[in-house]
Amino acid sequence: MAHRILIADDEESSRKGLRALLANWGYEVAEAADGQEALEKAAKFLPRVVVADVLMPRLDGLGLLNALRADFPFLTVILLTGHATVETAVTAMKQGAYDYLTKPVDLPRLRILIEKALEKGEALREVTVLRRQLQAVWGTRHLVGKSRVMQEVFQLVDQAAPTSAPVLISGESGTGKELVARSLHELSPRNSGPFVAVNCSAIPETLLESEIFGHERGAFTGALERRLGCFELAHGGTLFLDEIAEMSPGTQAKFLRILQDGVVRRLGGKIELAVDVRVLAATNRDPIQAIKDGGLREDLYYRLNVFNLALPPLRERREDIPLLIDAFVQEFGRKYAKQILSVDPVVERILLSHPWPGNVRELRNAIERAAIVCDAELIGPQHLPPGLTY
Repeated sequence: MAHRILIADDEESSRKGLRALLANWGYEVAEAADGQEALEKAAKFLPRVVVADVLMPRLDGLGLLNALRADFPFLTVILLTGHATVETAVTAMKQGAYDYLTKPVDLPRLRILIEKALEKGEALREVTVLRRQLQAVWGTRHLVGKSRVMQEVFQLVDQAAPTSAPVLISGESGTGKELVARSLHELSPRNSGPFVAVNCSAIPETLLESEIFGHERGAFTGALERRLGCFELAHGGTLFLDEIAEMSPGTQAKFLRILQDGVVRRLGGKIELAVDVRVLAATNRDPIQAIKDGGLREDLYYRLNVFNLALPPLRERREDIPLLIDAFVQEFGRKYAKQILSVDPVVERILLSHPWPGNVRELRNAIERAAIVCDAELIGPQHLPPGLTY
């Protein structure tokens, strides 16, 4: 079956000449006299490539490009331009046009561009399918990555998950420490038990001990009733303590005793309660430096550091960004009932070049925002948050 090409040009002689030439090359061709007509014909003709003049009435080449990219994610656009509008054509390429040619058209060059544009569209289709297959291979439950460093993380998760040994997870904010903790829980024999997560930096120190250990009625002013602590709530499952180095030394000492003895005493209580809990802890600081700074007790560090999982920042594993993009596109497509297939290649280049100081969390938030405002099959540059530009 011949590939379909749509020509959009308000100059009839140029349009008719190109149509005859492309038909002679073996393509099925349709034509339009302006951008609006081209957009209407594209919906019925379903071309694989559009060859369009930049300057047209009703809807110019740039407007046509943006409309086509929104509605036809795998279609490629080649622009034809006079010398005076080359700058506009270059701008259009940044927004997703495949290439441009100046008039009079270099016909051998046009033939090569059409062949390559067809190959690109087919490759984009294949990549979309392949990424979803690879995500199933290069992911462990909540985690996604094909980079060497993430494969090492997956291996350690697989080794640590079946055990009850403590795990210390370190990494910058937003690298996915809680996701690692959840994966360790879900891949463990404790996965039918509770997973309780506590962010130690988000709770005032005066309340943190009560949150973790629980309290009896009357243990302190305002303790009007008994409260179970996180150790009791996590009995039979997993307790994840994030930002462990933000605990006071005194609270860390009590925590260490529970790890060693397997018993907890509520604040104001006299009875020691046996608890069966697998403890996972995390910090966004370098653990050794935290010890030197006095933020982390050395004895607690060695008790937790049976397994040490260090998560790299996203800037050090950029090869994982396309997989993460696709995972988040699928996640938020389902969440917001959107028929989004992927992101525009221009968007992918933008996301690959961004420094991501907020790591995976920042990328996830960017894709969520884009998915909310996107009503097309491809997320385009216009859907990205302010600050993410080409």
